[in-house]
Amino acid sequence: MKEIKREQYLNELISARENKLIKIITGIRRCGKSYLLDPIFKNYLISEGVSEDHIIKVDLDLIENNKYKDPMELFNYVINNVKDKDMYYILLDEIQLVKDFESVLNSFLKKANLDVYVTGSNSKFLSSDIITEFRGRSTEIRIYPLSFKEFVEIKELPFDQAWKEYILYGGLPPVVLQDNEKQKREYLLSLFETTYLKDIIERNDIKRKDVLGGIINILASSIGSLTNPMNIYKTYLSTGDKDISLNTINSYIEYLENAFLIKKVERYDIKGRKYILTPFKYYFTDLGLRNVRLNFRQQEENHIMENIIYNELLIRGYTIDVGVVEARNKDGRNYYEVDFICNMASNKYYIQSALNINTPEKNYQESRPLNCIGDNFKKIIVVKDDINLWHNEDGILIIGIKEFLLNKNSLEL
Repeated sequence: MKEIKREQYLNELISARENKLIKIITGIRRCGKSYLLDPIFKNYLISEGVSEDHIIKVDLDLIENNKYKDPMELFNYVINNVKDKDMYYILLDEIQLVKDFESVLNSFLKKANLDVYVTGSNSKFLSSDIITEFRGRSTEIRIYPLSFKEFVEIKELPFDQAWKEYILYGGLPPVVLQDNEKQKREYLLSLFETTYLKDIIERNDIKRKDVLGGIINILASSIGSLTNPMNIYKTYLSTGDKDISLNTINSYIEYLENAFLIKKVERYDIKGRKYILTPFKYYFTDLGLRNVRLNFRQQEENHIMENIIYNELLIRGYTIDVGVVEARNKDGRNYYEVDFICNMASNKYYIQSALNINTPEKNYQESRPLNCIGDNFKKIIVVKDDINLWHNEDGILIIGIKEFLLNKNSLEL
């Protein structure tokens, strides 16, 4: 098994080096934020001639560093280790554990010879107040579990075998490094229960753990499907649970988003050029966590493939919506769903996910929403089959999932 290099994220850090901003690395727990800082980025600095005594690293989630959760203790520790006017690189892991960390980071910003890199594991770390505090003074680098391409490169497996493992156990590096299926399952279960759930419950002082668990199960069961928090609320009411409010349901879903476990995708009316308030789609950041929550049941490959495509588009830096397009015919109005509208700067793509389009009926079904859009942006159908690129009679690009995932420029083909 090869070394985990995370080259995309290393290059982002290199590009941001000494830019006089705080570099903020965010992402789900155990996705590799700490590893990116040390050894990957630290080794890069050393290879560039930076002396090790000019790299100050503090792991704030270690018990031996508890005292540095006090802002003055942390500030004094760093400053006392700065011995000259040369550049020092400050690597602070899990900075959100420090009380009033904003003041500490602002103080470091005022030191001309400090280049600061921090990690955080929940989006409260980037809440509106903190974004305001650091607007124009920070660079966010979002890190994700291993992409399928990274997974294949590390595991050195043929595509079919890699696909089967990836859709079942996901791409969290500690899981990928486990030797067998039993270890992977046990690690995922322990990780979900003792790290993610415990963290969410304690941070948000959650009283109804049963409701939180139920919501997780509902969202895990409905990836790729439209989900309405109101319907979840009504489900609880129908069981006789009168102590749950809609606000509670919405808050619990938000907590899961804040922990980067799930991602909400809004629906966009393509022709009306406006967002639709509800329902939404939710995707899991890591499919291994989704699957272990459901005890590895409900392995519908079409929904799992859609989740993988969504995650890949996020990793590539696209903003993503679910599309809704109206079509009028003699029978009136019909509304069709476009799986993904992807935007980056002036580039836009419409993408459908389909296991196959091997019949005229299936080809028509998947092409119809794209044909109703009416603009000239590129339209793509990604299929599970390992096929050569081709365009159907409507000019839509048909691409296999293998080519899509392993070629970072696949949308440009």
